Amino acid sequence: MTQNNLLVFIAILATLTGYAAAIQAQRTPEIEAIDTDGPVTYFIAEGSKKSHYKQTDYELAIWALRAWEKSVDGALQFIPGSETTALLRVYWVPATSGQYGEMWPLSVDGKRGAGVFIRPNIDALGDELAQQAKVDPLFRDTIVYLTCLHELGHALGLSHTTDYADIMYSFGFGGDIPAFFTRYRDQLKSRQDIKRITGLSKSDISRLRSLYSNSTESKTDKN
Repeated sequence: MTQNNLLVFIAILATLTGYAAAIQAQRTPEIEAIDTDGPVTYFIAEGSKKSHYKQTDYELAIWALRAWEKSVDGALQFIPGSETTALLRVYWVPATSGQYGEMWPLSVDGKRGAGVFIRPNIDALGDELAQQAKVDPLFRDTIVYLTCLHELGHALGLSHTTDYADIMYSFGFGGDIPAFFTRYRDQLKSRQDIKRITGLSKSDISRLRSLYSNSTESKTDKN
């Protein structure tokens, strides 16, 4: 390779590296723990028909919040709030091909909050998931619930992992996506089982506790 060719190759590589970094920055916004100086307020919006939202999806979002709350033994407490003041805000939005949900940080009166966007249209996630969801309502609820759980994990400060066992696992690392949801669905006998079977791994819980254990200790010291 001549010197000129080498310089061209380096320039192209630098351009591609910069482009990839920009794409990654778009898909993975800066993540940090939310402000926990007291209870954390949340707001869950109504979804439109265009988003394929169902009234029962509200319950799935609540159960996902409670799963994270329960996992940290009192370090987090979630209470309802208004849309304009809540630190955590959940919205149901129309599908974007292949995307389950997103999280974007918010600043609320100088505090770190988050907007969570869930896409409950399973038809947009590929034929295999769509067909299974049509014949099995609990499979459809599994996908929506686990998506809420994953995106709320980001909202609380957790990044992606490479461990397929975690709810915070990223499909970008590969793996059998239908099986990821099926392993949770297989634990359910009824919809109400979602309330008690959190879907969180030991690693998910440990990582969240590492973020909020200091908050618990500070509250104890003050008392």
